[in-house]
Amino acid sequence: MPAAPLRLGLAGLGTVGIGVVKIVQKHADLIAARAGRPVTITAVSARDRSRNRDADLSGYAWETDPVALAKRDDVDVFVEVMGGHEGPAKLATEAALATGKDVVTANKALLAHHGQILAETAEAAGRVIRFEAAVAGGIPVIKALTEGLAANQMRRVMGVMNGTCNYILTRMQNAGLPYETVFEEARQLGYLEADPNLDVGGIDAGHKLSLLAAIAFGTKVSFDRVELEGIGNVSIEDIRMADDMGYHIKLLGVAQMTGRGLEQRMTPCLVPAESPLGQLQGGTNMVVLEGDSVGQIVLRGPGAGEGPTASAVMADVIDLARGFRLSTFGRPATSLVEPVAAKSATPAPYYLRMTLLDKPGALAKVATCIGEAGISIDQMRQINQPDEADDKAIVLIVTHKAAPADIAHALSTFAATGVVVGNPVAIRIEEV
Repeated sequence: MPAAPLRLGLAGLGTVGIGVVKIVQKHADLIAARAGRPVTITAVSARDRSRNRDADLSGYAWETDPVALAKRDDVDVFVEVMGGHEGPAKLATEAALATGKDVVTANKALLAHHGQILAETAEAAGRVIRFEAAVAGGIPVIKALTEGLAANQMRRVMGVMNGTCNYILTRMQNAGLPYETVFEEARQLGYLEADPNLDVGGIDAGHKLSLLAAIAFGTKVSFDRVELEGIGNVSIEDIRMADDMGYHIKLLGVAQMTGRGLEQRMTPCLVPAESPLGQLQGGTNMVVLEGDSVGQIVLRGPGAGEGPTASAVMADVIDLARGFRLSTFGRPATSLVEPVAAKSATPAPYYLRMTLLDKPGALAKVATCIGEAGISIDQMRQINQPDEADDKAIVLIVTHKAAPADIAHALSTFAATGVVVGNPVAIRIEEV
């Protein structure tokens, strides 16, 4: 006898939700052949039923309340693509688990804030939560970590995980435009979240990094311990000077387990211009996974958008239709350990930019501060620009590997020299 259809309840009919509808309708036969059973949508939920969504929704039951959708008897899998870590998304997900349904979500914020308790709830009820679409859009990075690299002790996870930030930084670089101009351009193009700080402040990307770290290192999700620094302070001068030295600036997430604990940071970094990360353009995402047996794996692809994200949602749905079930974070939630949070202490070279009074001995005073902090200088360059006052000069310094704490100490001593004007800039150079 033919297998019964897997019935979806779809909460959220924005860009991603409509993408899911289109895939289910367009590829019904293909999905059934690959999943071993049909996949259908029985009911949907969104706030505004009258809105034109460029898709045929006439065959689906409609629920204004996503919690009511999650409780329906004709729904086997609750698909949540509404967004938000509180309110309807959280309540509806909890209701779905409580009524014996599996959950597929694209909601990285929900899992970054409540992933541990939701995973424990799901497993206690014999249910699963799948979230491939929550991290890096169409890139199958969750599947890579939980399946393809499951035999590896992971050493490091890093990547560019917010397409809007990468668009802004590469647009600044390619067009020579200042941050404020490109930020406004991104807003006009609709690339920014309603709260832009979720993008440019590194929060969205930090959510994703915390989820990958939990899978890679067997820890409870700890987004509140991610070191976050957005791209708002990256100037066009830094972009130009980094480029001149063979580097590009990226908002780079890095997670690694050290002897002191779990380091998680989402900060602007310089990366070699010729590296895969350095060549990454526009809204594309890239995730680099390093395992003890496999070495380095590089995954590149679209990090957002209707098709790519809906593709990731449906990959999870098809796994459930096939009967493939896996703990939320790749191992039982009750076995995940509370991570010891470690401030970034891994030594790395640093790019330093500062404005100095152009007078005898100024550079020597700064170099002395750096040396007394135990830092060795690799390169030093003075930039005289026509628009600078005659009594000031821009100085660039690239250090050899130094601990972040030593860099911070050196910067704290600059003011006492009496020759540093304004606040110096320090950006880590990441080895990739």
